Amino acid sequence: MTDVVGKLWGFASALRHDGVDYGDYIEQLTYLLFLKMADEQGIELPETTDWPYLRKQSGTGLLEAYEVGLRTLGKQPGILGDIFSGSQNRLSKPATLSRLIKAVDETEWTSLDVDVKAAAFEGLLEKSAAEGKKGAGQYFTPRPLIRSMVRLMQPDPRAHKDFTISDPACGTGGFLVAAYEWLKDQTGGALDRNTAKRVKTATYYGQELVDRPRRLALMNMYLHQVEPHITLGDSIYEAPSSRRFDVVLTNPPFGNRGASHIPVRDDFTIETANKQLNFLQHVLTVLKPGGRAAVVVPDNVLFADTAGEVFKILMEDADVHTVLRCPRGTFNPYTAGTKTYVIFLTKGRPTTKVWLYDARANVPSITKKSRPLTDAHFAEFEFCYGVDPNGNSVRKQNDSAEDRWRSFDIDEVRARDYKIDSFKWLRDDELDDPSEIGDPADLIADALVELQLAITEIQKLQGLVDEGISK
Repeated sequence: MTDVVGKLWGFASALRHDGVDYGDYIEQLTYLLFLKMADEQGIELPETTDWPYLRKQSGTGLLEAYEVGLRTLGKQPGILGDIFSGSQNRLSKPATLSRLIKAVDETEWTSLDVDVKAAAFEGLLEKSAAEGKKGAGQYFTPRPLIRSMVRLMQPDPRAHKDFTISDPACGTGGFLVAAYEWLKDQTGGALDRNTAKRVKTATYYGQELVDRPRRLALMNMYLHQVEPHITLGDSIYEAPSSRRFDVVLTNPPFGNRGASHIPVRDDFTIETANKQLNFLQHVLTVLKPGGRAAVVVPDNVLFADTAGEVFKILMEDADVHTVLRCPRGTFNPYTAGTKTYVIFLTKGRPTTKVWLYDARANVPSITKKSRPLTDAHFAEFEFCYGVDPNGNSVRKQNDSAEDRWRSFDIDEVRARDYKIDSFKWLRDDELDDPSEIGDPADLIADALVELQLAITEIQKLQGLVDEGISK
């Protein structure tokens, strides 16, 4: 597998000299891999769009045939039309396209196990995100974190015949792919005919704002022999359909860039321009009663101006039973300096107690090479969480000062104005180590958190003083 990824990625690096960026390369590879595998599997495509026809072209005729083929495929029905809808050729040199076709043609993709094919594609996506760094985190969530969230949520379509899974900010489809892979691990791939058909065509849903990641998500799922329903649109500023889901797994885009106005939606109780807070409200809307969700959010979402109001509503309408404080550097190198939490909730019952696991304090910061993120970073948390996906497992708290796992009654949360980030009980020695000081932006974010909390406490004291004077 490393050889396949290395070979294709080496070609991507060579194409950089021809002015082809990594994103364009991955996109064009998406189209060509599809055509090659369709040919291997004997899938009939329009005559002038298939792999044998494309492979025998040369020179400017190759570019013309490729461009016409993309337009023709984009008009086809079903997932084929979805994958190629709006597709464009971004390779301006015939020689470049010819070399890429040759590279794809040298591997018999369908002779590989489907997981191996998908792993090759995932490997390319990961390398693309790592190379791009800035902005890549908007669609690439670290796979160890995804796998942990999926294991805990247990998105099992066998639960009932209408079971559905959604990611309203699906990017390249990492959560949906991981959910399907989890199912395969649980079943060994053995499903009855009706269930298998339903899983393939009517289980996995998503929405993505940007065309390219959506296209990659469709291809990513296709490599796993699944036909997802992934729409192109804005999950926040557009009203959702009437469809509701049993499980939502998502990592909404970080930051508020482009969020210049408050969404006009009747289902949003709290009006705010904060994207992540709106995503939490959106998740609450699209979950079925009794549905469960796991949502990645940056730290600042928990102390934003309207965070307390949103979490108050959230905890009245759902059981926010578990919160994970992720290790520092979890999203390195994609969005360096961003600190994150994962919110686990079940819709339909109010919150009575919040369990918080601190996987950050006194944990060396994650780095790309020397200290990469692994499944082991979440193993203890998963043990504490328990086997019930809705957070109903019997849980125990060790009263040791060093214990990372603690619970807080809703009265304690309410007393802190629903600011979950204010619950910190471990001294983080990593912050005292000069070698672990970290990025200045990270330090500024921490300082802002503490400042906001201090201002909140001062306002409370001022209120008490004013109340006393008025009496």
